Amino acid sequence: MSDPKEEGREEGEVDSVEPDFSKKHPLENRWTLWFDNPNQKQTQKQYGQSLRSVYTFDTVEDFWCLYNNIRTPSQVNVGATYYLFKDGIEPKWEDVRNLKGGCWTAPVPNKGDSKKLLDAWWLNSVLACIGEQFADGDEINGIAVVIRARGDRIELWTRTASNEAAQMTIGKQLKQFLDISDSQKIGFSVFEEKIASGKAKDRYMV
Repeated sequence: MSDPKEEGREEGEVDSVEPDFSKKHPLENRWTLWFDNPNQKQTQKQYGQSLRSVYTFDTVEDFWCLYNNIRTPSQVNVGATYYLFKDGIEPKWEDVRNLKGGCWTAPVPNKGDSKKLLDAWWLNSVLACIGEQFADGDEINGIAVVIRARGDRIELWTRTASNEAAQMTIGKQLKQFLDISDSQKIGFSVFEEKIASGKAKDRYMV
């Protein structure tokens, strides 16, 4: 007896398989996007008053849903900052998981289509973080894109400033992910020094 399902089927026709969009791909860590858009320049004591958490996600699909529904860095106001940090870590120097750390700073070259480059650097650095592409992934606390009149920049925040080997590896990888040439140097500054004096010289450079 023939299968009723087979009756009326054209030669070579196969059953269609509907993709299952309910299945999501988990990330290794949960991440929170923060946004800071102060009305005026802040002092160190005022920092954080306008800082807001926007959304927390832990899957690839939820990340793209977020990314595709927010403004790119080139579209936000001068003075604003996006932070993407591992869940539970606030983007503040004084946070216990940041306190002994520091950050690599990559200034966006102010030439050509710098805003297009800014958006590309932000996306590439975010994907490197949430995709766990850094060899010392446990050292990574978060990434920031800082929009300023004097020049935009990417900041990669890490956990242990005293671990020179890890920081140098991370700095070299960041340059690789952002396609920064060997002639362009980026520096690493220490948060404890910034807290003590409001500024800090670069401890490491690559």
